[in-house]
Amino acid sequence: MARQMGRRLGLPVVHLDALYWRPGWREPDSVGFRARIAAAIAGDGWISEGNYRETFDLRLPRADAVIILEAPRWLRLVRVLRRVVFSNRGADLPAGCPERFDWEHLKFVWRFDRVTWPRIEAARAAHGPDVTVIRLRGKRDVAAFLAGLSGSG
Repeated sequence: MARQMGRRLGLPVVHLDALYWRPGWREPDSVGFRARIAAAIAGDGWISEGNYRETFDLRLPRADAVIILEAPRWLRLVRVLRRVVFSNRGADLPAGCPERFDWEHLKFVWRFDRVTWPRIEAARAAHGPDVTVIRLRGKRDVAAFLAGLSGSG
């Protein structure tokens, strides 16, 4: 969806996974990651794709909206497994980080609603309480949202 929005609005898409992960799926140093985020969002307009709540203080004060895609757990797991099998992730796949089966990532996806989501919501409320939140719950919501976008914002 981020790529479609970027094309429709003529804005660059910042894939946060690509800025975060170092080759071999190594985690970066925090200072370097934050510097890459700051440089990527320095322009007048952008779309960032990904969570990384530790950078909300950089992104949310400059954001017009937060778009939340609410997919059920089973669908998120299917998508992860499909990416591993077909290696079709595209532009957001970090350099030197090939798709692979990873139990830790599957556990992260499984526990996301219970463990990670409350932390994301708390950070969003702390750093962007006045930023508009748009929740899209399925393909129809996404299609209707994209249909309503124009290059004028």
